[in-house]
Amino acid sequence: MFRISPLFSDGAVLCRGKELRVFGEANDGVRVHCELRDGKDGLLAKGDATAWEGKFLILLPPQEAATGCRLCLSAEGETITVLDICVGEVFLAGGQSNMEMELRNADEGQELIAQHVNPMVRYFNVPRYACFSEKREAAWRSARWQAIGPGRGGDMSAVAYFFATRLQRQLGVPVGIIDCYWGGTSITCWMDETWLGRTAEGRRYLEAYGERAAGVTMDAFLEKEKAFQEALGAWNAQVAAYRADHPGCAWDEVEEAVGPCPWNPPAGPADPYRPAGLYDTMVAPLTPAALTGILYYQGETDATGTDSLYDTLMMSLIDRWRGAFGAENLPFLFAQLPMWIAKGAADSKTWPALRLAQRQTRDRMRHTGMICLLDQGEFNNLHPTNKRVVGERFFELAKREIYGLEGKTSPRVTGRIIQDGMMTLLTDQPLMTGDGKEPALLELAGADGVFRPARAMLEGPMLHLTAAGVPQPVHCRYAWTDYGTVNLFSGEGLPLEPFWF
Repeated sequence: MFRISPLFSDGAVLCRGKELRVFGEANDGVRVHCELRDGKDGLLAKGDATAWEGKFLILLPPQEAATGCRLCLSAEGETITVLDICVGEVFLAGGQSNMEMELRNADEGQELIAQHVNPMVRYFNVPRYACFSEKREAAWRSARWQAIGPGRGGDMSAVAYFFATRLQRQLGVPVGIIDCYWGGTSITCWMDETWLGRTAEGRRYLEAYGERAAGVTMDAFLEKEKAFQEALGAWNAQVAAYRADHPGCAWDEVEEAVGPCPWNPPAGPADPYRPAGLYDTMVAPLTPAALTGILYYQGETDATGTDSLYDTLMMSLIDRWRGAFGAENLPFLFAQLPMWIAKGAADSKTWPALRLAQRQTRDRMRHTGMICLLDQGEFNNLHPTNKRVVGERFFELAKREIYGLEGKTSPRVTGRIIQDGMMTLLTDQPLMTGDGKEPALLELAGADGVFRPARAMLEGPMLHLTAAGVPQPVHCRYAWTDYGTVNLFSGEGLPLEPFWF
């Protein structure tokens, strides 16, 4: 047995400026030799390793950006040659459905796929399997990198596509995206069981799911899973067909025509939505590859009323992934949830709670960054198709947080002054209303903790607030609702981050 990980298939992008880790499988005790050569056959780096427990890991010194390279590996007279290797920026794109939305299903997607050409942007789709099987092994071994070109790229994350194309133009080096996501998943799906057990919140998820799946056999689960997937697949086909026949139609119209999504995944031993269900099959096989950073868009599934501890889970996830990828300061950039509410649903206030937990994670952990999408939600549509905005906000954030360049970011409240019955909020950027109306969604509360709608006056980077019935304001919050009209923006058109002080 001697094979290299599919992450190092033809066309792969390796991470520049960091120790390169080349890994794969080999029989115990076998010595594996690796060379990285440039387009003129010049030796860039070489290394050796002895396989242990069926695996090998070879460390190579950091490299500068390059194209047209090749990897040559040899062991016991057998040789593996990998061609068209690039060295550049490598990002893992993770999360659930809004990161998973493919370019072909996003705004502009079909037009871009037909004509785009950029072999310096490449992507690798991690096969989606919730448990190990022969099918999973076959899919993993056949996974390959693809370069952006006419007719290709439709199955790439749309968010990651718009991010990568902007970043590649900015830096002028190859950019690789590793797509690793699954729609509908909780954050707990992306950590292993041992790691989840390290926090009380992780254990709570494990125990609750264990009760749901108690006594469900694999055969019973597979039967229910097949019925669920068939119903979901038929519904998705109807949605796609209706949208093709009615381009630009609103989601309400689509849902009225095809009915609500038949979302009722069964619980069981191979359920992708179980806690710790996907870490082993989708994340662990990528480790310990060198990465530039991580892009993460997830949280919708966890906005269920228990979100006050989501920050605990998210900080735990970041620690786990950084450890697994061997980089304690690995940049972790994530999207804060936008506005959303289902048609006919009551305002649960669970989405703003989760947004707050996301912000707290950013504020508490180093080398993290968050994009605000408060203005990008759509009523009754959990999956807005305008993914260019999301990808390009990630790009602006990365410019600032990773590359030390100027990047556009959402304004934040940095302080407050309370005087004569008025609370004045200080912001890091001047604010304006996008619709010319009075600032909306602001509330004040006194010592009793009862929030009331606030009147607001803008004065550059200051926001003066008063509220009837609150003679002595103590607390203030903004956008504490699942769904509402946002009208506070920076001069660059980015929404004010929601807050609670």
